[in-house]
Amino acid sequence: MGLVLPRPQASALKIWQRNLLVWRKLIGPSMAFSFGEPVIYLLGLGFGLGQFIGEVNGIPYFTFLAAGLLAASAMNVASFEGMFSVFTRMTHQQTYDAILATPLTVDDIVAGEMLWCATKSLLNTLPILAVAFLLGAIHDWSALAAIPVFFLVGLCFAGPALVMAACAASYDFFNYYTTLLITPMFIFSGVFYPVATLPAIAQVLVNILPLSHAIALIRPLVAGQTLTDPVLHVAVLLAYAGVGYVAASIFIRRRLIR
Repeated sequence: MGLVLPRPQASALKIWQRNLLVWRKLIGPSMAFSFGEPVIYLLGLGFGLGQFIGEVNGIPYFTFLAAGLLAASAMNVASFEGMFSVFTRMTHQQTYDAILATPLTVDDIVAGEMLWCATKSLLNTLPILAVAFLLGAIHDWSALAAIPVFFLVGLCFAGPALVMAACAASYDFFNYYTTLLITPMFIFSGVFYPVATLPAIAQVLVNILPLSHAIALIRPLVAGQTLTDPVLHVAVLLAYAGVGYVAASIFIRRRLIR
């Protein structure tokens, strides 16, 4: 099969709507999984470690950590939704086989799933933002300006996750992606400490990763500071989202149409 660029239509929103209706029935366990871990990190490290660290780059460590966890949460939600849920719908539930019997296309499925991953990232990150406000980690209302960024971060990580789902033979395959990419990004991209503390070569590599750009956008907004190079960071995240969408369309088309 030759390379065919995706051509999504407005009907892709039907996929998004379908997933939203299903999510409403499972909102409890879904929120507990995505919301619980970041809040535990925030409470444990923010209150505990934060008392010893004080400030980082002129920001209280509690605020510094909260901003990083918000970005990481958006990444994790989109990645896990794009891998595990999409794989389940693609194989065990055979949802896409039923959808393809309608006028909807594979490109609509991919576009709808990516929009849903981004939406779920936003929905699951908002409660964490609210908790950070209530705990005193965030004081500035400029943090609300970070809300659209949560959606963009989800969109950025949705494409690669869908590619993994298209390549997977089983759920175990996702261990490669989470262990080799998601977890290193979580540790090294500035969630817990400034990237500037890493060796020079490591900084170069880390600054290529999308989570670094997500944090560079979210942290100043959360802390009430001036954004640095916002156009660059948004452009990088959009580029990752665009390339991810094209790649996901190609791989899922090969998986569904044999």
